[in-house]
Amino acid sequence: MSLQDVAREERLDWKAVKEHHKRYMEEQLRRAEAINPKAIGIDEISVRKGHTYRIVVSDLERRRPIWFGGHDRSVASMDQFWAYLGPKKAAKVGLCVMDMWPPFEMSATKNAPQAAILYDKFHVIRKLSEALDDVRRYEYRRVSGKERSYIKGQRYNLLSNRENLSLNGQDSLAKLLAANKRLNTAYLLKEQFGRLWDYRQEAAARRFFENWKASLRWQRLRSFEKFAAMIERHWDGIAAYCRPENKVSLGFVEGLNNKIRVFQRKAYGLRDEDYLRLRVLTCTLPDFFTD
Repeated sequence: MSLQDVAREERLDWKAVKEHHKRYMEEQLRRAEAINPKAIGIDEISVRKGHTYRIVVSDLERRRPIWFGGHDRSVASMDQFWAYLGPKKAAKVGLCVMDMWPPFEMSATKNAPQAAILYDKFHVIRKLSEALDDVRRYEYRRVSGKERSYIKGQRYNLLSNRENLSLNGQDSLAKLLAANKRLNTAYLLKEQFGRLWDYRQEAAARRFFENWKASLRWQRLRSFEKFAAMIERHWDGIAAYCRPENKVSLGFVEGLNNKIRVFQRKAYGLRDEDYLRLRVLTCTLPDFFTD
């Protein structure tokens, strides 16, 4: 329920409800176990329009957010987290999972040089989906008539996981892929690339990537070629997932981002950033009850 819903049901002023909720969340944090992460996930969220960002850091083993702060996505803002954690605890961090934003890696390398860097699988796949969408837009402009009708309105079906589609969605996708050879090729390449994270040895993962990259030849898929070049530049941070010690759940940060977007929708128009910070930091903590 939103603050307004609770206020309406309890016949209270919504500002009073918010302040009560903040005190409750502060008590949740006070009762929570000490922060001492070994594997962390780093991501940013947009807090308002105009590219205003805050950084969220999570303990991936305990599956809880542990820090919300910074003023942007800079090295200086990321350094604030490491200052909060302190050098002793920073020295115990063995893994940092992040997107391919250079300031995050620069700060981690400076403050926790012993930690392995692992690029978030979901961020990589999102980049590949963008490459597929570029092919869709190009093909829509290139063809006309009935061929274009197969593409129109199919962005969701093309970019979603097939198992998440309705029967009608799956049928429309099948018709699209049958009608457009280039989109079919691009779609299959995207699906195949997801197997990269199944490998447990870096050498095998590298062979898979080389074979995947070779399959791009003569396909005239420029956006996929750019994606392959990006993977090449960031290979070490992607292949790090092959190492047994780096096998952590990569879905937690993505799920947390979805939760945060729900918080923001429910608190639309609320400019109390400290309230959002508390909602984020307590969203996985257990409830408590008082007499």
